[in-house]
Amino acid sequence: MKQVASIISIYAADISGVASALFELGGMTVMHDASGCNSTYNTHDEPRWYDMDSMVFISGMTEMDAVIGDDHRLINDIKIAAAELSPEFIAVAGTPIPMMIGTDFKALSKIIERETGIPCLGINTNSMHSYFYGAGLALAAIAERFVKKTEEILSCDKVNTQEDESQKFSVNIMGLTPLDFSVNGTDSSIRQFLYESDMEVIGSWAMGSSLDDLKRAALAEVNLVVSSSGLPAARILYERFGIPYVIGLPVGESCRSGIREAMYKSAEDGQNRTVYELVSADSACEVEEQPLVVFIGEQVINASMAAACEAELGVKTSVISPLDTEESLLRSCDFIAEDETEIIPLLENAVAVVADPLYSFICPESSKFISYPHEAFSGRIYRSEIPDPVKNPEIILDSIRALI
Repeated sequence: MKQVASIISIYAADISGVASALFELGGMTVMHDASGCNSTYNTHDEPRWYDMDSMVFISGMTEMDAVIGDDHRLINDIKIAAAELSPEFIAVAGTPIPMMIGTDFKALSKIIERETGIPCLGINTNSMHSYFYGAGLALAAIAERFVKKTEEILSCDKVNTQEDESQKFSVNIMGLTPLDFSVNGTDSSIRQFLYESDMEVIGSWAMGSSLDDLKRAALAEVNLVVSSSGLPAARILYERFGIPYVIGLPVGESCRSGIREAMYKSAEDGQNRTVYELVSADSACEVEEQPLVVFIGEQVINASMAAACEAELGVKTSVISPLDTEESLLRSCDFIAEDETEIIPLLENAVAVVADPLYSFICPESSKFISYPHEAFSGRIYRSEIPDPVKNPEIILDSIRALI
């Protein structure tokens, strides 16, 4: 695969995903890279930067550091900063230069933890993957390192929930970062949907929750995965604690009711479910001969929106994921196409294309283009136009309805 981007933009890199996922958790995130490279994340990929404090730093890697492969200055700088700031944890993540010189982040994290006494996560990113790969690694590291066993939580809280029949059905929200959902209130809308479904949110991974909230994740009965970045952590919680997960975003009445039903079923039988597949399967026969609407972007969000369109508008849909998406997340009608030369042929028969505005440059003239900005793709350019798909799915649905 050439992975050519001569017309369209590229997505935020994995290192930005790490910083975004850990932003609100009270840790110190260190990007191991040359000085100045952090501005790409700070000013373009992080909408919370000017309104919320967070300890995100650049190591200021020099040419000599790269040539001789000396990590002592990095370790010493982290020790000094950690002593002054007292973070909850330290995360060190990589970029292309450390990758080329073979930096061992796992070994580095062990040394830093031993010398600071602060938990340290070595996250082996290299900026060659997309943002949700990095966010997934970061959230998985949190799940592996910090989530306590149920007995420990109950012992600390001095609460026995086994006999508390009034306790609400409890869930975690997995994969909630502004790179996918911006800062337009979508996180609150997801919480509101769960509240209206008589569910209690233990922790939101990772907007609107603290590290202490995430440590209590084992108390949840089900995890709701709302983007690809939440899947690695959800799998760890499933393996460690047997908590099943449901994949999908509550957009439109079809997905909202589907998610609600799937979460209660999964709590009963322990099975993992992908809601947008179930919704699409229910309407497959009805939409087979209908006009094609193509969505481009992150798989879970766009497949949920596409499934809602099939169920509620009766149109045929397909999702093109231009990211390093797992094939297990695809519906039978969806595609992975990382290269723009692969994306263009897949748009030929579309009556409408729903995507970030920067994709309009490769959209066929015969297709109607419907703008659906994505923070991780166009950054702050169209931030004011990013809709809340949970609260206002009709912004997209009505545009498609007008075509048919």
